Amino acid sequence: MYFLGWFNTNSMNRNRAWHTASLLTTGNVLLCGDSGVAGDPCSAELYDPSTKTWTLSGNMIHGRYYHTASMLTNGKLLTTGRVSSSNPNSSELYDPSLGNWTILRNMNSARWQHTASVLTNGKILVIGVTENWILTGSMNNTRGYRTASVLMNGYVLVAGGYSTSSDVNSAALYDPLTGTWTITSTMNSTRWDHPTFVLTDGNVLITGGTSGDLALNVSEIY
Repeated sequence: MYFLGWFNTNSMNRNRAWHTASLLTTGNVLLCGDSGVAGDPCSAELYDPSTKTWTLSGNMIHGRYYHTASMLTNGKLLTTGRVSSSNPNSSELYDPSLGNWTILRNMNSARWQHTASVLTNGKILVIGVTENWILTGSMNNTRGYRTASVLMNGYVLVAGGYSTSSDVNSAALYDPLTGTWTITSTMNSTRWDHPTFVLTDGNVLITGGTSGDLALNVSEIY
């Protein structure tokens, strides 16, 4: 029997905001980055679920927030995007076995609040921009604060977001084989800055977010 509820665990070593949290193949969780207001934007630390303790890991080479962190098939972690002092095009790689970071080749464009999705072929799709970075087909609509979910068929679903001066309910599918985008059915609610989850049955759960100036409690399934 499992107890369903919330309980406190040990506190992190640093105060953090606008960071990322990634589940490593070791079972530990790596946090990296910070807004710079709460703590050190270069810092990273590991949470061990078995001991419920936090341990500082090697610092990133660039302090980051509003960045992405993507788990690669080799167990390493790729971070891309915003450096605390600018909008960068830099990227770096974390090696859990060594606890250190290595700088990679720059992206073609500097980005923040972007998404980075690990495709079924092992490549990373960075939406908002494109070791080697290659530009791919442009989306049908400009949008920020959207989500990108890798579906079981290998396509990437991009949903919602904020475009120019309004939030949107449109969605599009990216085909990694052709590098092209197609429009798919719209969501029932406009929303941005929301999370999405690919469920075990292949459907996508979209929850909450912001519509206009209001926070939503509306959820829907794709």
